[in-house]
Amino acid sequence: MEVSLCDEFDMAIKINRNLTAKKLLPKVEQFFHLSGQKILSIEKEWRASKGTPVFTEKGKYTTRGWTEWTQGFQFGSAILQFDATGDQKYLDIGYKGTLKHMASHVSHVGVHDHGFNNISTYGNLRRIMREGKIPFNSREIDFYELALKVSGAVQAARWTSIPAGGFIYSFNGPHSLFVDTIRSLRVLAVSHQLGHSLMGEKDKKISLLERLVQHAKATADHCIYYGKGRDHYDICGRTAHESIFNLNDGSYRCPNSQQGYSPFSTWTRGLAWAICGFSEELEFFMALKDKELKPFGGRKKLNNMMLKAARATADYYIENSCVDGVPVWDTGAANIHYLGDYLSKRSNPYNNYEPVDSSSATIAAQGLIRLGNYLINSGKKASGSKYRQAGLTVAETLLDEPYLSTSSKHQGLVLHSIYHRPNGWDYVPRGKKIPCGESSMWGDYHARELALMLLREARGESYMTFFDY
Repeated sequence: MEVSLCDEFDMAIKINRNLTAKKLLPKVEQFFHLSGQKILSIEKEWRASKGTPVFTEKGKYTTRGWTEWTQGFQFGSAILQFDATGDQKYLDIGYKGTLKHMASHVSHVGVHDHGFNNISTYGNLRRIMREGKIPFNSREIDFYELALKVSGAVQAARWTSIPAGGFIYSFNGPHSLFVDTIRSLRVLAVSHQLGHSLMGEKDKKISLLERLVQHAKATADHCIYYGKGRDHYDICGRTAHESIFNLNDGSYRCPNSQQGYSPFSTWTRGLAWAICGFSEELEFFMALKDKELKPFGGRKKLNNMMLKAARATADYYIENSCVDGVPVWDTGAANIHYLGDYLSKRSNPYNNYEPVDSSSATIAAQGLIRLGNYLINSGKKASGSKYRQAGLTVAETLLDEPYLSTSSKHQGLVLHSIYHRPNGWDYVPRGKKIPCGESSMWGDYHARELALMLLREARGESYMTFFDY
């Protein structure tokens, strides 16, 4: 019998064991009908001079001058919409937006978000062309691949060395490792597959695969907890948003949090990034030859490291989400005790104490499905089925109200997303005590990725990955 990594695993999500992609198809088709309306509304009203759309306020997308990490999701959403519907106008929006606005993101040396921005745009355009969904054009493919090669190298150059390897540091500085970046690693993966390397001093060739592996290991070692007594708050599967290092000797110092409640609670979007990121990289390793992985410890060692992190975080998510699969924005938030036994009920985005975060659910659902598929394909059907069905259960919740935005007046697609609760950036409607009813560009994009995965499976199309099998 297969057991969970976490010894005291107690399910909170009420997993529907009978769900399939085909059973969700009517809801997925409705989702993309609404999705198209939202994309066209944003395209009509958005002005580049105002900055990148980030999250909604009173149903309209607004900007937040921090970093432009969501622009790829804006145009990537249109490309995903074309993939789902075949409607040329969405391809035009995605292609023209990428061509006009995304070049600066390829060479951006100040952020850790290359995988978000550039895989969502250049990567998706390359993917659909290689799949034959748009006519093959060698010059266009060269253009997409050059952008992805450079983006992967620029991302990898944001490097802090530590005794056990190193990590891609966040925009907070070289001391800072964000759990988010595990999903942004996919741009290093694609750049490596395209035969690219980072060139250093004296023409030193630096392997992008090596940096991917080292960053993943640093994240697994320092951002993920395994219930081994690392500190008083070491609960198996919990994540820290940020890990802090001493730059004098590269030693780990402490956990921290930028967007969560505290360093010793779990910001659920960071948890979701870990589930999805580690699960995708497990799939990516399946596409590599043994000889490529041998210099970094070999396939078995690397798979075990990734799988340990993926399963621990997946179990924690399942255990700490409401029965419908949607979590509160942080599992240790200050007023969460007022919600009582909230994990035994369906999520309530309109409560008076702490907001839920649907964007965490959109990201985690895809990660759970991918982790489940990976385990099933590896011969571990029981545990794989649990994760896959948990992901489908979360998806079913998101594809319906109160999370699916059915109003044509609201530009958001998935409601009740949270951006930065500590900074107070989320809109609180009149008469409410907490943020609710709004959407985010990353939440909407990842909901589209999730829905497209399900749509392609239901149609019998090829399995969607960010890399080449």
